[in-house]
Amino acid sequence: MISMDDSRPIFMQIAERIEDDIIETRLPEESQVPSTNQFAAFYQINPATAAKGVNLLVDQGILYKKRGIGMFVSTGARAQLVEKRKDQFYEQYVVAMMREAEKLGITSEQLAEMIRTGRKGS
Repeated sequence: MISMDDSRPIFMQIAERIEDDIIETRLPEESQVPSTNQFAAFYQINPATAAKGVNLLVDQGILYKKRGIGMFVSTGARAQLVEKRKDQFYEQYVVAMMREAEKLGITSEQLAEMIRTGRKGS
């Protein structure tokens, strides 16, 4: 059973798990991904929900269909996903951290030192 994250639809969580497997090279480029029925059985979800997650990645060019065979990881998918995740990381974490640091009067030098040392500083 998929561990539920109430804030996001299940199909998006499925897509993100596939993305993680591609980024971490558990699913190499040009390898076949499990079928929607396999995903559905493994996570105990509706096959239509699994298909929606897979099709989201097809629409983004991360996966492609080989008619009658199944879904495969596209060449260049890992690099595309890493770039997308870097952009998300910057927006979600770095920008938010810089805004909070500014509110607290933390200089960019102090912030860089905190990151470098892993300590809060003085």
